[in-house]
Amino acid sequence: MGRPHQPPVGLAVARAARTLTRAFEDALAAAGGSQSSWLVLLQLKINPGATQKDLAEALELREATMTHHLSGMERDGLITRRRDPANRRVHQIELTEAGEAAFHRLRTAATEFDERLRAGVDPQRIAELGDTLATLVANVQHAENH
Repeated sequence: MGRPHQPPVGLAVARAARTLTRAFEDALAAAGGSQSSWLVLLQLKINPGATQKDLAEALELREATMTHHLSGMERDGLITRRRDPANRRVHQIELTEAGEAAFHRLRTAATEFDERLRAGVDPQRIAELGDTLATLVANVQHAENH
């Protein structure tokens, strides 16, 4: 007997991604942030003093989009921009005290969200999911390059 009808895998992944993204955004909003601010704060903890270009590349965003995010974060007092002494045209981005506090709040929210997602799921299945998603991405990238 054949398998019950299943939606195309791309559709199932897209639906799951939308649902999880909305829930993650809600969790971060409850902690006073957003996914974009969380990702910038996280990158700045990994790479203190990164440039706008560094951040845009790391987050796979256009520089104009990164400028928009950074302007809002600077207005909110989470980051400062200072000129690179070696290249006055380049700004290095650094966390402020408020940015450090926001990082810790959002890290807690992100960790708690991840724990909720993993609840009741065998770690082996989580590992298999990661492998499967990596394969799907590789398949798409391979198709785009050929």
